[in-house]
Amino acid sequence: QGQFVESGGGLVQPGGSLSLSCEASGFTLDLDYYAIGWFRQAPGKEREGVVCMYSRVSGGATYYIDSAKGRFTITRGNAKNTVFLQMNSLKPEDTAVYYCAAADSGHGCYSHGINKYDFDSWGQGTQVTVSA
Repeated sequence: QGQFVESGGGLVQPGGSLSLSCEASGFTLDLDYYAIGWFRQAPGKEREGVVCMYSRVSGGATYYIDSAKGRFTITRGNAKNTVFLQMNSLKPEDTAVYYCAAADSGHGCYSHGINKYDFDSWGQGTQVTVSA
């Protein structure tokens, strides 16, 4: 696998929105072969999975952690190498460095959760700060 480059972070007031981008370098983000995930890590906390998506012969799905449901949306770009994370109604507790990563098909992303340890090809991340 190659690597990801995240961008789009910044400082936003509570209730605001940001759109993060994740571009794959060195490989094609083909969901037949990979699951894609967005993760975040706040200071002093472990990295947590926020959302992931996958596609399998039996069907695909997207998983969101409870705190992201209804506020965050993961989408694919027209170019298969790009994935976006639209974040609305941002809260101070969303402040973190956001990363994207990929897992081999059948691993890491499930209809009931995310296993971050199955993901790799981490990028440098993009800082999101939600503050008044």
